[in-house]
Amino acid sequence: MISAYAGKLLRVDLTSRQVRSESIDPDAARRFIGGRGLATKMLSEAVHPQVDPLSPANTLILATGPLTGTSAMCGGRFMAVTKGPLTGTIASSNCGGTFGPELKYAGYDMVVLEGAASEPLLMVIEDGKVELHPAGELWGLNVHETEDRLHGELGRDFQLVSIGPAGEKLVRFAAIINDKGRAAGRSGVGAVMGSKKLKAIAVRGTGGLSVADPPGFRAACLDSLAKLEAGEITGQGLQSFGTAILVNIINESGVFPTRNFRQGQFESAEKISGETIAEEILVRPRACVACPIACGRVTEVRGGPYRSRGDGPEYETVWALGADTGVEDLGAVTKANYVCNELGMDTITAGATVACAMELFEEGVLSEKDVGRKLKFGDAEAVVDMMTKIGNREGFGDVLAEGSARVAERYGRPELFMGVKKQEMPAYDPRGVFGMGVQYATSNRGGCHVRGYMIAPEILGVPQKLDAHTPQGKAETNIAFQNLTAALDSIGVCLFVTFSIGAPELAAMLKTATGFDYDADEFMQVGERIWNLEKLFNMKAGLTRKDDTLPRRLLSEPMPAGPAKGLTVPLDEMLTQYYRLRGWDEQGAPTQEKLAALGL
Repeated sequence: MISAYAGKLLRVDLTSRQVRSESIDPDAARRFIGGRGLATKMLSEAVHPQVDPLSPANTLILATGPLTGTSAMCGGRFMAVTKGPLTGTIASSNCGGTFGPELKYAGYDMVVLEGAASEPLLMVIEDGKVELHPAGELWGLNVHETEDRLHGELGRDFQLVSIGPAGEKLVRFAAIINDKGRAAGRSGVGAVMGSKKLKAIAVRGTGGLSVADPPGFRAACLDSLAKLEAGEITGQGLQSFGTAILVNIINESGVFPTRNFRQGQFESAEKISGETIAEEILVRPRACVACPIACGRVTEVRGGPYRSRGDGPEYETVWALGADTGVEDLGAVTKANYVCNELGMDTITAGATVACAMELFEEGVLSEKDVGRKLKFGDAEAVVDMMTKIGNREGFGDVLAEGSARVAERYGRPELFMGVKKQEMPAYDPRGVFGMGVQYATSNRGGCHVRGYMIAPEILGVPQKLDAHTPQGKAETNIAFQNLTAALDSIGVCLFVTFSIGAPELAAMLKTATGFDYDADEFMQVGERIWNLEKLFNMKAGLTRKDDTLPRRLLSEPMPAGPAKGLTVPLDEMLTQYYRLRGWDEQGAPTQEKLAALGL
């Protein structure tokens, strides 16, 4: 048995309802770590890249990392890895909460879901014992109702992941939810779970984990913890105001996408900021397992038409349901977020898809007859209404449930899709942060910020400040961030730790936990190996250099006002440099020399 790992995976054929336990391969663990890396290797071997993501031939893997469930700070993460129905690319969505550690305590590093059931099922895992139960009475319930029902029947000791109506109805950006508000949100992993007719997994474990070098591991963890507590972002900002502390910062930088990326500043940003959330609706901060940061927000809107209480909204959600749709009503944004959590949807794609539809409406492409109502920027009631309709595929919501790339294409205006590889970009306009432009374009799962968070150096000055308005040095820095994040997603620790620590500290914790002799350079090489393997999967799925691009608006329409006024993204220059530094050819394909060097 490998130290820090549970040592086993659970393979479940939902078609035949056959369940078996398999040992984790130590060599594969050494080369791909766990989480995102090991699950990507397994998916690449098990699934044809051109498979229909919503067919039984696709596989969904819920995977922890070796530090998940240990005393490593912020070590509560797991990954959902599959082929994504929104994008057609490899999907790997990160999630916190309580499920990942509990799965390891029950004896498993990952659950591999194959095939598809003929009726809704519930999976119950308790200390290595696995049962599949009919779940027809749960089908149709929202996430909150599902969790409440199962906790009432099984007990509060069980930790859960589940899908809501959005996952059941195959909304292409449906999420997998745990703890009522923690989401494996992007790329439609919840729709894949829905296609397999698996409503929920309940897990309870009483086992423990051992590390290879307890004194060394403790010292490495304490060193990292001290740096997190001393960090301005991890020790102060995120604790006080959550991720929405970024609203005013990004808006003042002129890169807060507004009204479907037509502008880079929102005139009402202060009304939906982290500071306003703290002042008006915050109940308390909320942390995931072993997290000293506690960036989560429990909030409550007590009056008006949008009464709600629950988790969030986070920064990306505030933007997607607020500035991107032109909505300044914090109560409406919070309510719309709550509806997304209940129905089980990614708030970024949900809000951005409505924003795209709003521009189509204001351009006269859509009418009240098409939508069933007016759909104009700034209409708070419409945003809340559309969230409900999308999650239930009701009326025009059935159209929006396909995501904005398909909506824009359907109505003959593909240029109004603000995303990459059919996935909507999040809350940073790359016309004023060029590094985010090359990150969006090259991200293996489509428009994404957490694959290489270039906002850290370009806006926040972490680990050092880079000029956001120059292409120089952006490809090199972005590659380093992408490799670091790929390895980080594999160990089971939260991305936010990288505001204060880097590869040396992460490698030290991994080495002392597992006994594998990692150093910072090898840790980064594992990330590079994972990144290249994901790229190979996407190439076999049919993606080419033409997919490594940005919306026309960002390449040819200068930012109209603000600090980034007059700028567009110089993508070609950065992309050519990026491919060269990656060791790829001019078409963005890894060379044989690069693959050999990585052992692929």
